[in-house]
Amino acid sequence: MQVVEVKSLHKNFTVKEWPQGCNGFARLFARPVRREVPAVNGISFAIEQGEQVAFIGPNGAGKSTTLKMLTGILFPTSGVANVLGLTPWDNRQELARHIGIVFGQRSQLWASLPAIDSFDLLASIYSLDVNTYRQRRERIVEMLSIGNLLSMPVRQMSLGQRMRCEIAASLLHAPKVLFLDEPTIGLDVTAKAQLRDHLNAVVREEGVTLLLTSHDTGDIEELCRRVIVINNGQLLLDTDLAGLKRDYLQTKTITLVTTEKAPQFMAAGVETISMEPHKLQLAINTHVTAVTTIVPQLLAALKVEDIVISDPPLEDTIKAIYQRKPSGDL
Repeated sequence: MQVVEVKSLHKNFTVKEWPQGCNGFARLFARPVRREVPAVNGISFAIEQGEQVAFIGPNGAGKSTTLKMLTGILFPTSGVANVLGLTPWDNRQELARHIGIVFGQRSQLWASLPAIDSFDLLASIYSLDVNTYRQRRERIVEMLSIGNLLSMPVRQMSLGQRMRCEIAASLLHAPKVLFLDEPTIGLDVTAKAQLRDHLNAVVREEGVTLLLTSHDTGDIEELCRRVIVINNGQLLLDTDLAGLKRDYLQTKTITLVTTEKAPQFMAAGVETISMEPHKLQLAINTHVTAVTTIVPQLLAALKVEDIVISDPPLEDTIKAIYQRKPSGDL
């Protein structure tokens, strides 16, 4: 069942620009020119129930604008969108009861209050049954490991602690769709890993549909199974994560530990990345030579103690997507 459906969605913003060379005193007698700037330019996609989807692109691509339209915060210029069968901007209050939203740079918690007081206030806002709310709160608190944070004022929490409480707050009313906009921004490596683990547990146990925007490729790899890439408000690619890597990665990395002190290897489609005592790292162009062909050659040519085959970072994959598009599209 489709829980999110977008068809030819557009959003333009009006900006004012002064005529060229018009500045200072001259602006007293001139009028700025109004110009329409497209932020979202005719994108279409659909998301099935229970899917975990990354919605990615460079700064200014239109990601947050799209999320704001899907949550009813912004009206579109034209186009159609449905979330759980509701038009977001026409049924904002009703939709709010069925979706959860977390913006990494904005808080829905009251800074001076303990987290549990914010939770109680949100339960009242959503008109939740007291007993049902308390049972659900206990379950979410356990899932996100925030029991020791409930009595702490939000302003005294670390960013990682606050973000876990933000996630909890967004789940109190049992949403069917969870929108996350840069949920790990500013977190250190450990806090990011913990938050991702907690989110995966929530999605798995609750069956929540997840739509994530993030510049952190670790978030995408750990939390999502499908990737929608946009740029300049237009959809560039919609595929599963495995297909993204398969279709846009031309290389694999092979790292070898050998008994030879200065290992060397040469073959068509193989480039040496680094060479250290007893260690060799190679890049394999899979469009030239298959990994299954290279590995037996390596084992025959060198005395290998360990071998690791890996994909390049997801950042390289995303760069490859942009490089394959005409320059006018970027």
